[in-house]
Amino acid sequence: MFSPPADPHRTRLMRQVFDRSAVALRVRPDGGHVWGWYGRTLSGRVRAPGRRPAWLRVTSTPEHHGVRRLHDGNTAARIFDGRVPKPALLQVWEHTHERGTFRAELSQYVTEPPLSGGPVLRHEPPLPASWWGALRMALETVAGTPTDREVLRQEWVDRAVPELLGVPAPRVTEWSTAHGDLHPGNLTSRGPLLLDWEGFGRAPRGYDAATLLASSLTVPGFARRVRATFPVLRTEAGRVAQLIVIAELLETAPPGDYPDAITALRTLAAHLTRASRGHPR
Repeated sequence: MFSPPADPHRTRLMRQVFDRSAVALRVRPDGGHVWGWYGRTLSGRVRAPGRRPAWLRVTSTPEHHGVRRLHDGNTAARIFDGRVPKPALLQVWEHTHERGTFRAELSQYVTEPPLSGGPVLRHEPPLPASWWGALRMALETVAGTPTDREVLRQEWVDRAVPELLGVPAPRVTEWSTAHGDLHPGNLTSRGPLLLDWEGFGRAPRGYDAATLLASSLTVPGFARRVRATFPVLRTEAGRVAQLIVIAELLETAPPGDYPDAITALRTLAAHLTRASRGHPR
C-alpha cells in the first residue's frame, strides 16, 4: 500500500526488527511484507506450528518523539474486545534501539479485504444496509466508552485550523471517544471489522464519521451514504469535527499525493465555512 522508508538504513533496520520479533514471538513469516504510512510500520502474515495464521506488525517511533500514544493504542483498545468488531491482539514484543523504539504486535489474521488499499476511497463497494447499521452501532459503543487517551487537543485546533484553512479556530464543546483513524483502509468489506486502533481516544463528537466522509469524497455515492448514516454530520458539532479533520488531513498529506482528494477537501471546507456564516448548507 505504501513505499518503504526513504532511508535505506531505516528500511534494513525495520526488516531486521521484523525478523527478530518473529523469532521472539515464536512465529515464522508466511508471505511478503506490507509497508505502512511513511514506512513507519512493516507488517506481514506469520504462522506458528499447529496454529492458525496471524498478523505481525512492527511499529517504529523515533526516540526523540517521546510519545507512546500510538505505540500502545492497540493494547489499550483491548477494552473494546467482545464489544466492537475488531481483530484480537494476541501478543506484544518491544525492542529499544539507538534509532528509536520498536513494538511488534501479533494479532488475529483478518481474511476480509478492506474497503480500500489506502486512506482514500477510489471505488464504491457494494455494501448492504446491515453493514452500515453495524458500523453505526460499533461507533456508538466506542463513543460511549470512557478513556483518558486523546486523539487531539483544543490547542492543536487553535493553531492548525487558521493556519491550514484560513478561518478562525472553532471551539470544541462536545467530546467523545473515537477510533481516531476511520478511513476506508481501516474498515473491512464484510462485517465490518475496525482495524488499527493505535490512535483511539477522545476527539470532537462526530470525528469518526467526519474522517470517513473526508476520505470518501472522491466517491460521491459512498459519501452520501456516510452523511445519511451519521446525522451528527448535519449538526454544529459535526461541522466543527469536519473542519478539524480536513485540517488534519491537509497537514499530513504527502506533497503531490491525492490531488483530487485535496481539492475535494478544500471545497468541503469552503462549504462548511459558508454554513457557519449563516448560508444554507
